[in-house]
Amino acid sequence: MSHLTTPAGGTRAPTGAAPLGLGAPGFGHPLLAAAEWAELLRCPPGTLHWAVLNVSNGPGARPDPYCLPAAARLRETGVRVLGHLDLGRGARPYAELVSDAHRYLEWYKVDGFWLDRAPNGPVHLPATRRTTATLRALSDGGHLVLGHGSHPHPGYAEYADQLVTFAGRWADYRWSQVAEWTADHPPQRFCHLVHSVPRTHVEEALRIARWQGAGTVYVTDRRAAGAAGAAGDAWESLPGYWDECVSRIGTGVSE
Repeated sequence: MSHLTTPAGGTRAPTGAAPLGLGAPGFGHPLLAAAEWAELLRCPPGTLHWAVLNVSNGPGARPDPYCLPAAARLRETGVRVLGHLDLGRGARPYAELVSDAHRYLEWYKVDGFWLDRAPNGPVHLPATRRTTATLRALSDGGHLVLGHGSHPHPGYAEYADQLVTFAGRWADYRWSQVAEWTADHPPQRFCHLVHSVPRTHVEEALRIARWQGAGTVYVTDRRAAGAAGAAGDAWESLPGYWDECVSRIGTGVSE
């Protein structure tokens, strides 16, 4: 069983306010990962909250003839397609981010943005506020996800629709703690991404997500090939138990 605790005096995050759904944090190029993109089209309505489009660590230098139809087909099913923007933990120049955002919107008609490697500390709050306000205006209120990967300063909750408060290994997730301040927000504000999850622990992983108050989750048996703490290519292909995961999301997992 998972040992889930909160800081002293804390309470667990709210549960039951919204159904748990899936988020796809960015598969490989549609030419190389055609099966993955096709599987997303088969998800029951409402199961898949969003999918990330990452052409070339961003929108690329020109419109991609394979990414354009893949994104369009997914949007036709009612799934949000989010453009991948790398914040570089706060080091990415504002002008570069805005330029990439314009290209995503013009070429792929994205519904918002996935802000990867978002900073966590208070020093970057003003810059993040400026960036997210601009992206919100450019996308006419598009969906914004801040990809922190761990619990950030609570001030970031004001700047995006969702915060990724966990992204990492199952070995860490099953003993993870939920930050006390998250209890002040509904589950749809938080997302958890977990890799290296064995098939026998899928139900437990989804139960933890619900217990900790996450509204969007992605679990996979794929493993990270990068450095410690980095997801690497763990998200680039579907888990071997994708159909089972979709089914469990639809039926719910009790505590």
